[in-house]
Amino acid sequence: VQALTARELYLPGKQYVVQEDKVVIVDEFTGRLMPDREWRDGLHQAVTAKEGLEVEPPKDTYARISFQRFFRMYRKLSGMTGTAAEARREFWEVYRMPIVVIPTNKPCIRKQLPDRVFAGAEARWAAVVEEIREVHATGRPVLVGTRSVRASELLADLLTQAGLEHLVLNAVFHEQEAGIVAQAGQPSRITVATNMAGRGTDIKLARGIPDLGGLHVIATERHESGRVDRQLFGRCARQGDPGSARAFVALDDELVTRHAAGIDKLRMRWGGAM
Repeated sequence: VQALTARELYLPGKQYVVQEDKVVIVDEFTGRLMPDREWRDGLHQAVTAKEGLEVEPPKDTYARISFQRFFRMYRKLSGMTGTAAEARREFWEVYRMPIVVIPTNKPCIRKQLPDRVFAGAEARWAAVVEEIREVHATGRPVLVGTRSVRASELLADLLTQAGLEHLVLNAVFHEQEAGIVAQAGQPSRITVATNMAGRGTDIKLARGIPDLGGLHVIATERHESGRVDRQLFGRCARQGDPGSARAFVALDDELVTRHAAGIDKLRMRWGGAM
């Protein structure tokens, strides 16, 4: 079972990457590498064997504890995040912690544009490239978020074919994360990023960019967690700056096919975008 799981369900560029002849897990929620962690019950060794790398014996686990139990061991617990409101029920049920919403320092004037929905991934990617081209032509910077390393590399290839210069930020280039994201507000800059998207690094807009409309953020696929989508959209229109955001969705996206019954019939009915 583990061998079949490793071969069919664990994919390079999505659940893991290969670095220095080792399989390194990628956190699917953040796009960050987790070099010190391994899958249990021989799964990590099965993936390593699939990649033709030297298989090392599994690490011995003497004890395990969940993050939830670990954090509850603290006498005092608090935190701050821009995306806690929609998880208020979980915070109360797990930690018995209430959520207080603090008003922003300056009013948020982000333009949240309607999602664009397509019958298939090919049409979606073509539309993403076209929107990047249109915004890029105005001189505004663009930050594009993808769900996986593989998707970021696919979009990078499409942008190269379209003659659009860009920078890529994913788990493979995580060491340059802060530097790449810090420059994402420069004129006509195109930055392609996995969900990590430089959280914790402010994107400063270059002079004149606010007058053009600020940073434009594109989500190329919706995520299971709405918090991850909001973290990406929150990269623009910070501290009262202007900005805009839009999500592109295809009916053959993993999120849609996993949770929407009968979606194949709709895909056959729709030939383009909604």
